[in-house]
Amino acid sequence: MDAAQQQRLDELAYMAEEFSTAPTLADMPRRTLADKDAAGPTSAHVIEEIHTPLNFAYTTFTTGSTAFQNIVGVTWSELPERAAAGAAALRRAGACAGDSVLLCYGPLGNVFSREAFEEAGVRPQFLTHSSRDAFLVALCRERPALVVGESSFLRASLEDAKKLGVWDLVPEGLHLLCAGTPLDLELLPIATEKGAVVHDLYGCQEFGWLVMDGSPLRDDLTLVGDSDREGWATLAVGGLPTGDSFPVGGGGHVLDPAGPIHTYSRQRTMPELEVVVRACTAQSAMTLERACRSILRIKGRVVRVSPDVVVGAPSNVLELMGAWPDLRSVAVIDDPAKTVLFSRLLEAQERYQAMSKSDPLWTKGR
Repeated sequence: MDAAQQQRLDELAYMAEEFSTAPTLADMPRRTLADKDAAGPTSAHVIEEIHTPLNFAYTTFTTGSTAFQNIVGVTWSELPERAAAGAAALRRAGACAGDSVLLCYGPLGNVFSREAFEEAGVRPQFLTHSSRDAFLVALCRERPALVVGESSFLRASLEDAKKLGVWDLVPEGLHLLCAGTPLDLELLPIATEKGAVVHDLYGCQEFGWLVMDGSPLRDDLTLVGDSDREGWATLAVGGLPTGDSFPVGGGGHVLDPAGPIHTYSRQRTMPELEVVVRACTAQSAMTLERACRSILRIKGRVVRVSPDVVVGAPSNVLELMGAWPDLRSVAVIDDPAKTVLFSRLLEAQERYQAMSKSDPLWTKGR
């Protein structure tokens, strides 16, 4: 390389460093577990840095209770309803501004979303170790107003408190929000000994919190009756089935007779329902197709487009169908108030398409 070439290269390097609008790795925004209010230890994960698309508010993972944990994308468009449901759950449990909420399992923060904690005005706290001993230490020292955790874990921890001689240090009048697994009914008597109020919180990473003590946390929930099992219904949120079915009605929820959905007795819907879009508010069938593929990828729900779909319709019309080999029509959801989540995901797709990619390394077709 001669002197002239070296000078031109140095000038180019200077321009790239001083005038480039593209970020370096150090310049890129970073979203940590603390930023997501999910900075708690778990024994089932490693912490790995990833590139998260700007069109996601954040990414998380399914619990993996019956299969591999799969990635879940939470879009900016769906965040307001998701956060409002989480904040509503905290307020129903008696949370007041300034209260601390102890999350026994860090990823549960992702089901709430940071905005839910901010809307409710509470401060999430986490364990130092993912163990019952660490939980008891935090419970007795920090004395949180609310605890969010898996019910069998909470029940076993309170039993440990008696065995270890710290039962008298456990605060009275706690609100225990049981989440992640069906409610362990054996928790109820030992919680009562401490004047604790138990709540049954049902939801998932894909959609956030949906039902508390048998009553909806969102306005866009639909109970779709099961023709094969009397008194059972599949729950759909915003027109998308959750994959879970519940007994409904009767004497109400075990924690609240006014709650019709018995979330503690849930079972997987077999076969899982699929969604066929009959009409949508999108102006383009291509946009709808892309949105349906995105929903499958980030929410794990099968959404298909009808061959004779009506685009540019005043509202979305979603037909729930039995998956192969069933293929029968189960229900049609056409109320705009009941298809809000689907509308938000469609909105997210439209917003993404309207964004130009500014990264020259990712501009295709050159």
